[in-house]
Amino acid sequence: MTDSIDQSIRKAAAAMAKMGPKGATLPFDPFAIASATMEAAAGMAARPADLFAIQRAAVGQWTDFWVRAVNPAADPAAKPKDRRFAAAAWQDDPYFRTMRDAYLLASDQLRGVAAGAEGSGGAMVRFLLDQYLNAASPTNHAMTNPEVIERTRETGGANLVRGFANLLEDLSSGRGIVSRRTDRNAFVKGETIAATPGEVVFRNDLFELIQYAPATAEVAGEPLLYVPPLVNRFYMIDLQPRSSLIKWLVDQGRTIFVISWVNPDESHRDKDVEAYVLEGIVTAIGEVAARTGARPDLFAFCLGGTLVAIALAYLAAAGRADEVNSATLIGSMIDFADMRDWSAFVHEGHLDALDKHLDGQGYIDSFELQRLFAAMRANDLIWSSVVNHYLLDRPAPPSDLLYWFEDGARIPAAFLKSYNRDILFENRLANGAGFSIGGKPIDLTDIATPLLVVALKDDHVSAWEAVYDGARLLGADFLLGGSGHNAGVINPPAANKHGYWTSDETPDRAEEWLAGATKHDGSWWPHWTAWLAAHGSGSRVKARKIEGGIEAAPGSYAKAN
Repeated sequence: MTDSIDQSIRKAAAAMAKMGPKGATLPFDPFAIASATMEAAAGMAARPADLFAIQRAAVGQWTDFWVRAVNPAADPAAKPKDRRFAAAAWQDDPYFRTMRDAYLLASDQLRGVAAGAEGSGGAMVRFLLDQYLNAASPTNHAMTNPEVIERTRETGGANLVRGFANLLEDLSSGRGIVSRRTDRNAFVKGETIAATPGEVVFRNDLFELIQYAPATAEVAGEPLLYVPPLVNRFYMIDLQPRSSLIKWLVDQGRTIFVISWVNPDESHRDKDVEAYVLEGIVTAIGEVAARTGARPDLFAFCLGGTLVAIALAYLAAAGRADEVNSATLIGSMIDFADMRDWSAFVHEGHLDALDKHLDGQGYIDSFELQRLFAAMRANDLIWSSVVNHYLLDRPAPPSDLLYWFEDGARIPAAFLKSYNRDILFENRLANGAGFSIGGKPIDLTDIATPLLVVALKDDHVSAWEAVYDGARLLGADFLLGGSGHNAGVINPPAANKHGYWTSDETPDRAEEWLAGATKHDGSWWPHWTAWLAAHGSGSRVKARKIEGGIEAAPGSYAKAN
């Protein structure tokens, strides 16, 4: 206990030393937030009949709640499917069960009120409400979490003292987010993660091109080129060997190339969407073709898929569409009319504030992006760590996926300005409103390249229904995988998890598609490679050895801070 207190004092001094005004700009507009909340309140006040109906329903719901609380045997409530309340005491102890059920009921009622707010202002209100409700959960507080109470008894309170020291350490980092405490040596890039054998074969100012060593005597005629998003490093698809998509594809007899984006700094501030398309993707396509003598199949994830769609439209407009054999877009949006909760951030006031913030430093920092993504899944990525590290003083188990998530990258100012305003705010890709690359107008309907769009059913970043709308705009084949934005991609066949849905029909509404789709067990990876084979030449060639390697994979760009 003495050591813990001493450690807390030293960390408090370090945190205080780093606090104070820094003159930094904000990447959002607080006045837009205030305006949105006032508009939502005024909108509710202007609908007294709706407000009365909500209040009347609440009276009935709370009456039912108290009946169950006083006599739970008469009408027992089902145990909620909420991982925060997994401990047995939340169900077995009347005190904690009542507290849990009251919190969940109040949360549902408040979310129901906020659901009526419309537009980006309504999305802002719902986002703020979610942050409040997540923070107010009884699981996040020492005196209302049965696990913390028991842990405090066991340690004599030392867990809270050490947890406070952890909090001070995070404050002193200046990152503004709880640090996930785990074994930092559990994963080493190039050894235990991102370790599939390969070499960097090309490098420019924006990316390194990695070619992976073959594992079969013969390979498919068409090579595969992966385009990752800019937000994180490429190796989400090359985690540990048992879950590596790259290793699985190599073992299936595929030649794999991967773009590894540079982690940009102030010198890259003027690299915009056009630069990433022309100096990045189009250049990589040419390099792959020169090394293999074949047209590549592209596959891309999230933002990478949006950029691939732009690149394909550019090649079509330039009369170069035959340079790509096919493309697969995974969890990628090209129609941003339905951004769900993310529309809270696509607001004129926020965009103006972000532009000023970007002008000051030349890029958006990785930890700023991590804070945003963590806030969208606050219970999993923020509050679970608060409970574990500040209240229970327990380290988190090593996770290859979370190691990758925390290994973020910056995005240049020019890219983010153009992407936010032209593609997100004005939705120019879907509307055909004058977006151009290299002097060529971008019209996605000009793309004739065979396309497969893969959505993920529980995706919190790219809602699967919005991804489906984009697939219809592109005239692409469509597949729906199970699970979420990241975990749904990393779904090796050996795990036999999640499942996926297919259908040859393309009705107007995504819900109609799902109602008529066929559910399949296991991973969507084999279905995808079958689709690639059906759209390929069917040829097999001698395994392509790596020539002119610069350094071993994952390369300098993936390892750089």
